Amino acid sequence: MAYSKSLVVLFTMLFLAPSILATDPDPLQDFCVADLDGKAISVNGHTCKPMSEAGEDFLFSSKLAMAGNTSTPNGSAVTELDVAEWPGTNTLGVSMNRVDFAPGGTNPPHIHPRATEIGIVMKGELLVGIIGSLDSGNKLYSKVLRAGETFLIPRGLMHFQFNVGKTEASMVVSFNSQNPGIVFVPLTVFGSNPPIPTPVLTKALRVDAGVVELLKSKFAAGL
Repeated sequence: MAYSKSLVVLFTMLFLAPSILATDPDPLQDFCVADLDGKAISVNGHTCKPMSEAGEDFLFSSKLAMAGNTSTPNGSAVTELDVAEWPGTNTLGVSMNRVDFAPGGTNPPHIHPRATEIGIVMKGELLVGIIGSLDSGNKLYSKVLRAGETFLIPRGLMHFQFNVGKTEASMVVSFNSQNPGIVFVPLTVFGSNPPIPTPVLTKALRVDAGVVELLKSKFAAGL
């Protein structure tokens, strides 16, 4: 009887093994340069250009070498280098951003829904803030970082950076996603399309309708 049970367990394990073990987490080719104009259906990433058409530019980029224009309402400029800007990152699970700050500039509270972020301050002094989930009691973790110092932001946590120095500042960040995505909290709440109904926000934020309408007007044109 025990022998029969052992055979049943063995055959069950052999039957389930392909579904448990048949994974291929690594790329199946040296590179898969995204065909951004491709019409084929894709599930997670873009279809690949033929290798003969890829050239060599997909391996190199100078886009982050130049500072962005910080003459914006937030006093900051984000230069993205995700799959849309650097098709060579397609399927590789990596991307980068550069953020430049005027004195007093901020990269407002936001979330990357698809990536963990790691960054390094290249110039100036930045207050980096990370807000934990409700499980942590919405704890704020923050620190002023200077050139050469780094920070880590777990996937999905709200965070921000603020230039506390008297000079311009900049940072470079990396993501473990070719398309990390971004949800700017103030823009999402007050600038959604179509707008979130005002009664929803007055109840959620515990303020008068006039305050909500004022904030909506501030973000009607985006960031």
